[in-house]
Amino acid sequence: MAPRPFWKGYLKLSLVTCPVAMMPATSEADKLRFHTLNAQTGNRVISRYVDAVSGKPVRDKDEAKGYARGEDDYVLLEDDELDSIALDSARTIDIDMFVPAGSIGWIWYDKPHYLIPDDRIGAEAFSVIREAMAKSDMVGISRLVLYRRERAVLLVPRGKGIVLWTLRYGDEVRPEGDYFGGLDTSDGDPAALRLVTRLIKDRTRPWSPEMAHDPVQDRLLDIIAAKKKGRSKPKTTKAPAEKPENVVNIMDALKKSLAAETRGKKS
Repeated sequence: MAPRPFWKGYLKLSLVTCPVAMMPATSEADKLRFHTLNAQTGNRVISRYVDAVSGKPVRDKDEAKGYARGEDDYVLLEDDELDSIALDSARTIDIDMFVPAGSIGWIWYDKPHYLIPDDRIGAEAFSVIREAMAKSDMVGISRLVLYRRERAVLLVPRGKGIVLWTLRYGDEVRPEGDYFGGLDTSDGDPAALRLVTRLIKDRTRPWSPEMAHDPVQDRLLDIIAAKKKGRSKPKTTKAPAEKPENVVNIMDALKKSLAAETRGKKS
């Protein structure tokens, strides 16, 4: 059963407008979560804002946003000042530009959402915008208020719908040259390269969501289930981690790896 939309508004391209609905493409509903308790009483622990100097709790109406301009020196911003810089319309995805589909690096992608038409009348306009982007191999760029912040968003045609990605802010992405710039650009020893290519081929599998499975959560659920039944889960001892050799001959290591792969297939 598809989740209910968390956002409804309009998709707009020039004079073409259609009502749309948006749902998050990912969910953390099944993620295991814990509450912080007082171990002595079993009661929940709550968090409160307190004044850093007086130590007294701060009422909700007295909380304010502040920008630090020096030590213990802040510029206070009022709610109406923050509201004044928001988008004129937080309910319209106005596509004001397009870029080639492959021109935006994966590192800019933040959160995915499914965008669908919200009524039958607007479905045709939605389909035309989606198909035009797909056939021209372009993606749309717009801006939208989501999660209480104005975001740049990317619209990607996919199947019969559109995937809307929020994009990271420009100051959030660090230049890769700062990290990769000083690395060796050679391809390495050709013989070693051939052996690694063989290893990759031997380990190639079709993608499956099971590859992103979380075994730690399963173990936690086993512990919780055991405690519900009034028994403790037997303690497991971790095997000591194998220490890697200080000096490794890459060719020897690759040959041993391939030999192990071959034995594994035969057994």
